[in-house]
Amino acid sequence: MNQPNASAPEVISLDGLSLRLGRRTILDDLRASLTGRAIGLLGPNGAGKTSLVRTLLGFYPPASGTASVLGRPLTRGARAIRELVGYMPESDAHLAKVTAVRFVRFMAELSGVPPEAALERAHEALFYVGLGEARYRLVGTFSTGMKQMVKLAQAIVHGPELLILDEPTNGLDPPARQRMLDLVCEIKERGQTSVLLSSHLLRDVEVVCDEVLILKQGRIAACCDLEAERRANKSFVELELLEPDGAFGQALTEIGCELAILDERRMKIVMPSDVAVRDLYAAADKTGVSFRRIDHKRDSLQDIFLRAMEADNGSV
Repeated sequence: MNQPNASAPEVISLDGLSLRLGRRTILDDLRASLTGRAIGLLGPNGAGKTSLVRTLLGFYPPASGTASVLGRPLTRGARAIRELVGYMPESDAHLAKVTAVRFVRFMAELSGVPPEAALERAHEALFYVGLGEARYRLVGTFSTGMKQMVKLAQAIVHGPELLILDEPTNGLDPPARQRMLDLVCEIKERGQTSVLLSSHLLRDVEVVCDEVLILKQGRIAACCDLEAERRANKSFVELELLEPDGAFGQALTEIGCELAILDERRMKIVMPSDVAVRDLYAAADKTGVSFRRIDHKRDSLQDIFLRAMEADNGSV
């Protein structure tokens, strides 16, 4: 699987990062260099996504190893990191009995913006997310979609260099979800703010992100450059053999295919751009095997995610 571009500036660097809460190991020896303009953080529930975000923000001290955000190491720069980062948490964290503009202004001041500039920026941020007409309403009276937009407004009001979004489309209906994704893409495309999007929704990550880190049981299951994967134009095949045959898998490996063995007869295959389905039939003819079923399609983030979940747990 393609690795991110090592020559690009690091947004997040993980160097043997481990986290323990009580007697439980939550994150285990994470090592990665993430350089994308928009980084997707994927994994099933309990994989450690939110724990990693909170560790990067300095809320949890690492048990071992370290990490850096925008070049600032956690060990020395947790406060400096938080000044450069906008954070939209998964759970509601608003002040229900204050107006939206007062709440966003307060959050801007907490991020170091002077009071007068904070008020101006609060108005701008609320208009930007589509809440200009509702900015004097109490936040507690807002719908779920409006509360999500308030959380986005407070995360961007101080002009962060990195925007961390934890499940930003939670509870949104399709139009509101698309509006949220459009805003995040627009922020990314401006080129002034990097994005870390933590989600369990593959489509959200595929729409927004150009790099992805997949966690499984607190470890890195995959880390890849989505743009490079798309440029590679890989094809993905799932097939079932009439009879198990190890020689067939070896023949596929020799022509450059990547395999994920599902059981004795079923496998998933990633074909490089210079390998076609006819080459699979040639390998089958060479090894004397027959197909019961073959399903061919282009590689996608879903396929990358499924291969990561099916592989043995460990860094890739």
